[in-house]
Amino acid sequence: MSGLVVVGVDGSASSLAAVEVAAREAMLRGARLRVVHAFIWPAMHVPLGPSPLGPPEGGLRNMVERLLAEAVERASAVAPEVDVDHAVVTGEPLTVLEAQSTSAELVVVGSRGMGGFVGLLMGSTAVHLAAHGRCPVLAVREPAADGPIVLAVDGSAAGERAVDFAFAEAALRNVPLLALHAWTTWNTPMPVPQDASAPYAKPPGALAGEEECLLYEALAGRREQYPDVVVQHKTVRGRTRETLIEASRSAQLVVVGARGRGGFAGLLLGSVSHALLYHAHCPVAVVRGTGVRH
Repeated sequence: MSGLVVVGVDGSASSLAAVEVAAREAMLRGARLRVVHAFIWPAMHVPLGPSPLGPPEGGLRNMVERLLAEAVERASAVAPEVDVDHAVVTGEPLTVLEAQSTSAELVVVGSRGMGGFVGLLMGSTAVHLAAHGRCPVLAVREPAADGPIVLAVDGSAAGERAVDFAFAEAALRNVPLLALHAWTTWNTPMPVPQDASAPYAKPPGALAGEEECLLYEALAGRREQYPDVVVQHKTVRGRTRETLIEASRSAQLVVVGARGRGGFAGLLLGSVSHALLYHAHCPVAVVRGTGVRH
């Protein structure tokens, strides 16, 4: 059985843009595409049919059918060979899409929805899914540049799956991969001296060299697994969030782990992934990890 890509729709322009991205992702993967709308109104006992005084095509249920038909049509126009189905699931979007993520290999959502407040750059649905979804979540923000895939590397065990996802995505899209590691003396672990008289300071350049080694070690084995992916390694001394946001200007996708080195125990979504969801200039894929490679 082929894999499954799920996209959440609510009739907004953002969700229709997400449908197009999801259709391309399904095409690249040879996967099925499911267009899902979370229909919250039945649970609130709101009348779903047309008003007796209104046109027969009115009402919430007919509105939902129209927006799903538009989404399916949009997906079929982008990737006509992809098998597309649709589902209307009673419930609120967070719960519905989290449940859908258990059987999907990728969930795609827009950056804003019909219920977004003015000025809110990333809907709560995307942030919630990035923290709780059972598969990678791709949040579609601004139109992507025709550039590489940018992979945020921090060397943590939790970031292993993000590395795997980024290499696989670069291979599917046939584009270069920029593996980017940003570091400062504040987010680099301090070595424990062997004796009380040992200095804490390292020789000039030693710390930068260690961070470069960390980057290469984090990518170990992937070059052999994906020999056709052109990889550029880049270490930057600077704040991780600002460095990745700037790199997103010329990227077609940024891939980041949900949490990484320095995260607090129990925190499901790290500050870097959260910042990218709000401020990146291209789509962002957040990949949760367990520290176990698959």
